[in-house]
Amino acid sequence: METLLRVAVLVSSLLHCSAFLDLSGPSEVRGVWRGSITLPCAYVPVEDLVQQTLTWTVVHDKGSGTIIRRDGSDDHILLSEYRDRVSIPKDAPGNVSLLILNLEVSDRGTYTCQVTWKDSNNSLIAKEITTKLEVVKVAATKPIIRAGQLGLTVPAGASTSLTCEASGSPPISYRWFRSVPAGKAVFLSSGAELAWHSLRPSDSGTYFCEAENRAGAGAVQRSDAVQLTVTDLSITATTSESGVGYPGKNATIHDFQRTGLSLYLVILIAVVCGAVVFLVISLIICVTKPKEAQVYDVKSRNLRAATSSSRDSTGYYEEPISSTENNYVMEPRENKISEEVNKNVSDCAGNPQESEYEVGDTS
Repeated sequence: METLLRVAVLVSSLLHCSAFLDLSGPSEVRGVWRGSITLPCAYVPVEDLVQQTLTWTVVHDKGSGTIIRRDGSDDHILLSEYRDRVSIPKDAPGNVSLLILNLEVSDRGTYTCQVTWKDSNNSLIAKEITTKLEVVKVAATKPIIRAGQLGLTVPAGASTSLTCEASGSPPISYRWFRSVPAGKAVFLSSGAELAWHSLRPSDSGTYFCEAENRAGAGAVQRSDAVQLTVTDLSITATTSESGVGYPGKNATIHDFQRTGLSLYLVILIAVVCGAVVFLVISLIICVTKPKEAQVYDVKSRNLRAATSSSRDSTGYYEEPISSTENNYVMEPRENKISEEVNKNVSDCAGNPQESEYEVGDTS
C-alpha cells in the first residue's frame, strides 16, 4: 500500500512539473539567403528541475543528424556543414534558441529542439518542438539615404557622411552618384557610405545611391535624391531697430579669426602712437628748459646795466650785453645781482676812466 502511495505522489509531481515545462516556438520561420535567422525555442525554468541536455536536430535534402548538443561540459557541433555558423545563448536561462548565420538554400528543412531535465528524485523529463525553416532569395529593396549627425545643411570645413541602406539577400552592392545639369549623373564611389573629411562650398549638390544584389537578377534599385548644402564661414545678417531682419541694412559678420586679427592691429597701432606722442612731448620739455634759463640770465644782465647807468650821470654809454652769450650762472640770481651791482658801483667811483665811454666832443 505504501508503495502505491509513493508511485502516485511521484506521478503527480511529474505531471505537475510537466504542466510548467512546455517548450515554446513557432512552427515555421522564413530566412533570407546569405542572411541570419534565429529558430526560437524557450521554456520557463522551474526551481526543482535542472536542465541536463539540449539537442538540435535537422532533417533536410542532404540527410538528417544532430547539429549541436549541450551537456554539462560544453556545446558540441556534430554536423560539419554548420560549424562556425550556429550558436545557442549561454547567459539566458530558459532560452535555448538556435542562431544560424550565412543561410544557404540547402539549410531549408525541419529542425527539432529537444530538452531534458532532472528532478529532485533523479527522474528525467524530456520535451521537444519542431520548426520548419524556409530559405528564400530576396532582391534588394529601394535604398534610403541617411545623413550624418549634422544633417543635410553643414558648415564648410566640417566632416559628414551619407549612408545608403537597403534590405534583401546579402551581399548588397552600393554606388554613389551626383546629379549634374541636363539630367546627367556623375559616378562618385562604391560602398554604402559617402564621406567628406573637410567640406567645401563646391560640395553642395544633389546626391543619390543605387543598390543591387544577386537575388535581384541584375535589377538595380535607386534611392530618392537628397540635397546637400554647405554653408560658407561668413554669415550675412540683417538687422533693424526692432532687432528683426530689415532689407537694406545688411552687415557682414566675418569669421572669428579675421575679427581677432583686426583687433590686435588696432591695439598695436594705438600703443605705437602713444609712444610717439610721449617721445615728442619729452623732447619739447628738454628743449624748452635751457631757453628759459638763458632768457632769465639776459634779463638779469640788463637789469645790472640799467642800475649802473642810473648811478652814472656823466652821459657815458655802456655797451649792452649780447643776448646770444651763453654765460650761464647756476647761483641764486638775487644775491648775485646785488653783489655785482655793488662791485660795479665801487669800480666806477674808483676809476671812472676805465668804465666810461665819451659820447661827444665837449670842446
